[in-house]
Amino acid sequence: MQNKYPQKPGIDFILKQAFFYWSRTLMYQLMFSVIYFGILFTVIFYFDARYGIIQQYMDAAAVYTKGGGIEQYSAQMAKMVSDQGFQVFSWSLIGTLVFLYPLNLGFYQIFRKIDLGEKLEIGDLLAGYQGINFFRYVSYYIFWFFIYAYTAQTIILAVVWVYLTLLVAPLMFFMDKRIFEAISLNVKALRMYFLEITVCIIVAVIFKYAGLLLFFFGALFTFPFWNAMIYSLYQTVFSEKKRPEKDQVGSDY
Repeated sequence: MQNKYPQKPGIDFILKQAFFYWSRTLMYQLMFSVIYFGILFTVIFYFDARYGIIQQYMDAAAVYTKGGGIEQYSAQMAKMVSDQGFQVFSWSLIGTLVFLYPLNLGFYQIFRKIDLGEKLEIGDLLAGYQGINFFRYVSYYIFWFFIYAYTAQTIILAVVWVYLTLLVAPLMFFMDKRIFEAISLNVKALRMYFLEITVCIIVAVIFKYAGLLLFFFGALFTFPFWNAMIYSLYQTVFSEKKRPEKDQVGSDY
């Protein structure tokens, strides 16, 4: 696969392309959100009914709002976290997020079909669960999530980790790259497209959560937008068309 381009596309091109993919797949955006949030909230409400998780959060927040101070609030949170029921809930929630991650990969297949002019099918949304794909992307997300969770305390390192892995999933999906090989290609892309990638991340994050302002309903359509932006960036940086060797990204691969 050749990864070359004659000139560097502008930010406006990448954004327009992302919104094009998103607008063409609104039905699939809705289906994704219904499945994703449906499973996620089912798990949350199940463990809340069993262990009273939400009430524990509310009790901890009440301590702070009533003037208890940071120390009492921290003590209440520490007590909640040490509870066995909360630990079961935490691991179950992580397991649910891991299970749901391959659902994102379906959009890459859908967007590729749009590029090729092929007919879309509902089953395309489940491409990440087909055959060995499920195990590949579940393994990748477990690796990604625990590094992200560990670095999230610093915030900055967590953001760096997002940058370093932004295009790893489509590289694995379309080019069959292994995790560390894909990260290496991602780093090369960052060197050439850092400004474009930064602007696109900001726009994607804002638009992804903008739907919450519409009483959550809008989020059913905007929440999966992140995938359209990632695919647009992937198509821009790692185009399959033959282009000048001097502008090749990842030519060593």
